[in-house]
Amino acid sequence: MRLMIRLLLLFGIAAMAQTKPLIAIGGIVHETNTFNPKKTGLPEFEMGIGGADGILRGAELIEKSAKANNTTAGFIYGASMHGLQLYPTIIAGPQTLGTVLDSAFETLTGELVDRLRNAPKLDGILLFLHGTMVTESHPHADAEVVRRVRMALGDQIPIVVVHDFHANISEEIVKLTTALLTYKECPHLDARDAGVHAARIMAGIVSGKVKPTQALVKPPMLFNILYHNTYAPPLQPITDESKKLEKQPNVLAASVAGGYQYADIPAMGPGVVVVTDNDPALAKREAERLGGMLWGLRSQLALKAPGAADAVRMAMTNGAWPVALMDAGDNIGGGSAGDSTFILAELLKQKAEGWAMTIADPAAVQSAIRAGVGGAFDMPVGGKTDNMHGDSVRVKGRVKGIYDGRFVEPAVRHGGGRYWDMGVSAVIEVEGSTPDMPNYLLLTPKRIIPFSLHQLISVGIYPERMKILVAKGTIAPRAAYEPVAAKIIEVDSGGVTAVNPARFAYRHIRPGLFGVN
Repeated sequence: MRLMIRLLLLFGIAAMAQTKPLIAIGGIVHETNTFNPKKTGLPEFEMGIGGADGILRGAELIEKSAKANNTTAGFIYGASMHGLQLYPTIIAGPQTLGTVLDSAFETLTGELVDRLRNAPKLDGILLFLHGTMVTESHPHADAEVVRRVRMALGDQIPIVVVHDFHANISEEIVKLTTALLTYKECPHLDARDAGVHAARIMAGIVSGKVKPTQALVKPPMLFNILYHNTYAPPLQPITDESKKLEKQPNVLAASVAGGYQYADIPAMGPGVVVVTDNDPALAKREAERLGGMLWGLRSQLALKAPGAADAVRMAMTNGAWPVALMDAGDNIGGGSAGDSTFILAELLKQKAEGWAMTIADPAAVQSAIRAGVGGAFDMPVGGKTDNMHGDSVRVKGRVKGIYDGRFVEPAVRHGGGRYWDMGVSAVIEVEGSTPDMPNYLLLTPKRIIPFSLHQLISVGIYPERMKILVAKGTIAPRAAYEPVAAKIIEVDSGGVTAVNPARFAYRHIRPGLFGVN
């Protein structure tokens, strides 16, 4: 009853009449790494990742999202801009691990559908679905979500879906949706913009001003994540062309998705979706043109990333600092463990100076807490989740500080997250440090996506004063690290998100894809 009162106060939903179109918002968000053996259950959705939202329901969905820079915030702002009334249902995620358990999928999808069924008469639905969710029974679970929503609410209600840039888009979901668009940028600085864009399209649909038609083209290739930076060649010209295309009459959206190479499913790979206003021939023609541009980049996609040893050596001798090393094999945002030790081992072996990196290791955090600030630290760190991310490395030093782990990212960064919580964390000043050249190891109990420099600043580490910064990601951390880094090096390190596809055994992708071997 209290929740319903809050909804009525917040959104003015009348039982008998509505002055504005009523649009439901919701979604189930999961980027599934099928090579990660750790399955994703309901507790993982509830926990979220890095202190992110987890599961938000009803009015709380609006209250906690309105100030963020994410897709849901875009739905909210876009609705206010275009005269739409929102009916919040459930947003579950974000979370990135292994295959989603059927039990979790059925629970969350069932709740989403029930909330939609029990809503007042809806005029449309805005859904945020990552575009890479894989469950035990559904290789393209995002399409299954939309299929069930369609079964419950019928074929006539407009459904506009926003996908992440890394979506593996299928023909099925394009047929099920009224309009589908993706983030254009990677790092994802336009997550909020995509939500606003979707709300604008929805406003046109419910007012009768536009009638979306859309086409999908999927070049037969793996577009390696190493080249997903949309702010630099080779991908930037295609991203710019998609933005230019949206300025043409009758083009409602033009999306170029890089795909997600860590999902072993038939839909894996890049995709282009063009949405037009009642012009299917135009949609098909432009999707084919952009798809052809992607296919034409094949000669520019050779893997050139150094291994951990060479990357550390390059950073130590660069001459301008800090150098940011992207630990691509332990890309937390892509579903890795967050405790890879390949780079840490090389930093210690090569006696690097002035470095800072983060490792998720709850046991090490507890050891540091027991030692207390200023106490000695000596224990194996990292490499404890599985056998894919290196062996544990013995770290000696002293506990520099214990922190509550909470921080805020006020700027627009990858994905648009604002409020973060690492859990009670510890900073170790590693043996060999000097007052001018300290070596810092940030130990966290949770896997933390390195989308914000405030992760380091909040625990007394000033990135611009360091020589080497290690971020467990590939392209996404660039938005945070490029402003301070003299150079960024993507590292071909081992792990469930290694950039080299030859490290993985694909069994379910389309045969003969360029870039797989």
